[in-house]
Order: sequence, then C-alpha cells, then structure tokens
Amino acid sequence: MKRREAVLSGAKTAVPIVLGYLPVGVAYGLLAVQSRLTPLEALSMSMFVFAGSSQLISVDMLAAGAGWIQIVLMTLMVNLRHILMSAALSLQFRKTPSKWLPFLGFLITDEAFAVGSATIAQEKHKGAFFAGLGVTGYLGWLLASCLGILLGSVLPPGGIPGLDFVLPSMFIVLLVMQIKAKLEVVVAVIAGALSLLFVSLLPNNWNVIVATIIAATVGAVMERWRNPDAQ
Repeated sequence: MKRREAVLSGAKTAVPIVLGYLPVGVAYGLLAVQSRLTPLEALSMSMFVFAGSSQLISVDMLAAGAGWIQIVLMTLMVNLRHILMSAALSLQFRKTPSKWLPFLGFLITDEAFAVGSATIAQEKHKGAFFAGLGVTGYLGWLLASCLGILLGSVLPPGGIPGLDFVLPSMFIVLLVMQIKAKLEVVVAVIAGALSLLFVSLLPNNWNVIVATIIAATVGAVMERWRNPDAQ
C-alpha cells in the first residue's frame, strides 16, 4: 500500500469519529458564542486547541469569570491523559520521520487513539494512516464547531433550554466511564465534597482545581499503600 492509499484508508476509518464529534462540536460552538466569545475566538480555539473537553470547560470557566491561570491549570489536568496516549502510540511510529511526530501528536484525541490503537498495527505506512485519520477528525471538529457557532450567532441568548447542562453531563459520563474500582469512587467523592466545601472559600473556580489536586494526591497515596510493591 502506498502512502497516499494509507492516508485515504485513515480518512475512511475516521468517518465514525467525525459523526461522534458533530454533537459535541455543535454544543461547543453554541456555548462559546453564547458565553460572549466572538465567532473568530471560538473558531480559533477549535483550530489551535482541538480538545473538546478542554474547550468546553474553558468556555464555562471564562463565562464564570475565571482567570487564565486557572483555565491553563484545569486544561493541563484534563489533558494529562494525552501523555499516556502519546507514549502508547509512539511505539507504532518508530519508522516515521521525527519531523512529523509533533504534527501527529497534535492530532491525538481520545477517539483517534481508540480507533488508531485498534487498526494501526496492520498498516504499513503507519504515520500516513494516522495522519489521514487525524486530519479527517480535525476537519470534522472544525465543521461541527462552525455549525455551532453559526447557530449560536442567530439564536437569542438562552434560546436552547438545557444547553448550560451540556458540560456537566459530558463530565458525568466521563467520570462514570473512569470508575472501575472502589478507589476511583473514593477519589470522585473526595473531589466532589472538597469542591463543595471550598466553593465559598476560593474564588474563580479555584475550588475545583484545589479539590482535584488534593483528591488525586489522596488517590495516589492510597494506591501506593494498597500496592506497596508497585513501581
């Protein structure tokens, strides 16, 4: 298979990913515009960030008056999983020229990682295949964001009931998907309780950041205590 064919194969494989991006991207565009970002600002975030969960939470924090430090810290914590995904996929790109690796790294999302991990091993031109997969997903995300931005520009504020629940509902789903053992339940409960405790003590969403750091630290200590032989 030639590289061009590998790119096209990756693009075809990405079609389900694009379909999955559509509702989230449209919701992001709507929320971004109704949170008083300009259409250019909203689209630029999709172009340069390309991370649905981070974009949604950033828009929510901007609307709540959070500063850039809080937004950067929260985005960093939300996206720490990309380190593990990149490390896992890097094993497939040993023969890919190093100059292409930053570009491929930018294209990694949860969906691209899941699909790529399941299909890329059988591809001869792995870098070209993942480029086709990732670029197609990226363009689909931009398209969905544009649709949401257009809708948000013509609808009056509050024109869609329940739109402000998109972000909480998405993170509830992500939380449920992550809970696989009692330890995750304990960490989630600690984070939620501390966030509520700190809400009147810390301004501008710092309660969420501080609660997340404390809960994650407690979880790491408990995991170490439970498995003392783990490295």
